[in-house]
Amino acid sequence: MEVLPLVALVAGSAVVAGAARRTPVPAPLLLVAVGLIASYVPGLPAYGLDPHIVLPLLLPPLLHTAAVDSSYLDLRANIRPVALLSVGYVLFATLAVGYAAYLLVPGLSLPVALVLGAVIAPPDAVAATAIARRLGLPNRITTILQGESLVNDATAITAYKVALAAAVGTGVGWAGGIAEFLLASVGGIGVGLVLMVPIHHLRKRLREPLLQNTLSLLIPFVAYAAAERVHASGVLAVVVVALYLGHRNWQVDFATRLQEEAVWKMVAFILESVVFALIGLQLPVVLRGLEEYEGLHAAWYALIVFLAVVVARFVWVFPATFVPRWVSRRIREREPETTWKAPVVVGWAGMRGVVSLAIAFSVPMSVPHRNLILFLTFTTVIGTLVVQGLTLPPLIRLLRLPRRDPQQETLAEAQAQNEASRAAEDRLAEMLAEPENALPPPLAERLRTVMERRRNAVWERLGETNPVTGESADDVYRRLAREMIAAEREVFVTLRDRRRIDDEMLRGLLRSLDLEEAAAYREERA
Repeated sequence: MEVLPLVALVAGSAVVAGAARRTPVPAPLLLVAVGLIASYVPGLPAYGLDPHIVLPLLLPPLLHTAAVDSSYLDLRANIRPVALLSVGYVLFATLAVGYAAYLLVPGLSLPVALVLGAVIAPPDAVAATAIARRLGLPNRITTILQGESLVNDATAITAYKVALAAAVGTGVGWAGGIAEFLLASVGGIGVGLVLMVPIHHLRKRLREPLLQNTLSLLIPFVAYAAAERVHASGVLAVVVVALYLGHRNWQVDFATRLQEEAVWKMVAFILESVVFALIGLQLPVVLRGLEEYEGLHAAWYALIVFLAVVVARFVWVFPATFVPRWVSRRIREREPETTWKAPVVVGWAGMRGVVSLAIAFSVPMSVPHRNLILFLTFTTVIGTLVVQGLTLPPLIRLLRLPRRDPQQETLAEAQAQNEASRAAEDRLAEMLAEPENALPPPLAERLRTVMERRRNAVWERLGETNPVTGESADDVYRRLAREMIAAEREVFVTLRDRRRIDDEMLRGLLRSLDLEEAAAYREERA
C-alpha cells in the first residue's frame, strides 16, 4: 500500500473516533458505519484486511495495552467465570454455531462448518468494556468482560487450526486436536512465564526513558513471535507478560511511567480506530466473492448464523453463572452473590470484531465455501456491533444494575492516602534525625507541607464545594496552581525571546513545569 492512503486511513479513523466522543454512539460503531459508507466512495483505495498484518502486528499491541491496564488481582479473583467464557464458551460456540451452519447450508460439510464456528466464536470486548466503564457497571462485570477478551482469541485461533486441518483433509482426530490445544495454551503461558521476569528486570535496570519506551513497544511483538516460533499461543504469551508487567509497574522509574502511559494511550487509540474502520471497509471485498450465494439465500444464512451466535452465548452464560454456585458451596462462599441481571449483560455483550475477520481472511482458497465463510463472518461482526452495541447501553440502564459508588471510592482512597502519609511522615522524621540529611527548616517544612496537602486533597473532595463555582477546595487549589504555572511559562518564553536565556535552558525549565502540571492533571483525573 502507498503511504498517502495509509496516512489517510489513520487520520480519517482518528477524526471519526474523536468525533464519536461528542456523540452517544460508541466509537467502534461509528467507525464501522463510516467505513461501510466510505467503502463505496468512488476512487477510494482498496484497504484489504491482511491476516498476516492484523494477527502478528495489530493484535499484540492491542492485547498488551488491555492487559497492562487490567488488574491481575481482580482477574485472579474471577478466574472461574473468565475461564468459562474465554475457553469453555469459545469451544461451545464453535460447536453450536458450526453445527447450526452445517444443518442450514446445503453441501456444507461439518469440518468446514466448524471452521466458520471457530472463526466467529471469540467476542471482541473493546466496545463492551468501553460502555461498561462509561455507564459505571460493577467492577466485577467489567473485569470478566476484560478477562474474556484477553484469552478468548487464543482459544479461537487454536480451535480454528484444528477445524481447518480437518476441513482440508489433514486432521489428526480428537486426540491430536486436544494435544494441539494443550501445546498452544500451556506453551503460550510457559513462554510468557519465561519472558516476564527478565523483561521486567531489564525495564528496572534501564534509566533512560527513551530506551524504556522503545523496549515497551517491542515487548508484545517479542512475546508473540517467541511463542509462535515454538507453535504456542502468541496471544497467551503477550497476555501473561503484560499482566506481570502491569502488576509490577510501580517498580519502574516515574518518568518512564509518565511517558509510557502517554505513548500506549496514543498507540491504542490509533490501532483501535483503524481496526474498526477496516471492518467497515471490507464490504466490497466480501460481496465480490459471494458469487453463487447472492440474494435472499445469503441473507437468510446470515440471519440464522447471527441468531445462533446470540442464542449460543445466552445458552452458555446462564448455566455457567449459576450451576457452579448451586453445585459448590465453596464457590458460593468465595464469590459475591449475583442475580439474573449480570448474566443478561454479559450475554448481550458478545460483539465480534476484527480478529474474527482476520481469521476468516486467512482461510485458504482451497477450503470449500470460503467466500460464504467470509460473508457470514462479516455479517455477524456487523450485526453484533450494530444490534448489540447500540442496545447495550439502554439495556444496562433498564436493568438498573448497582453502580460503583463514587463517594465510597473516594473515602477508600482518602483512607489509603492517610495511611501512606503517616508512613511517609514517620520516614521523614527518621531521615531528618540523621546528620547527613540535615536540611534548613524552610526546606524541611516544605516537605511536610507537600505531604500534608496530598493527605488532605482526597478528603477535601468529600467536603463542601465552593458556592460560586461548585468546585471543592482541592479543585480550586489545582486550578490556581495551573494558572501560576501558566504565568511562569509565559515569563520563561519571554526571557527566551529577549535572548536572556537560550532554547536549551527554556526546554529544561518548561520540562520542570510540565512535570508539575502533569502531576496536577493526574490528581484531577484520579
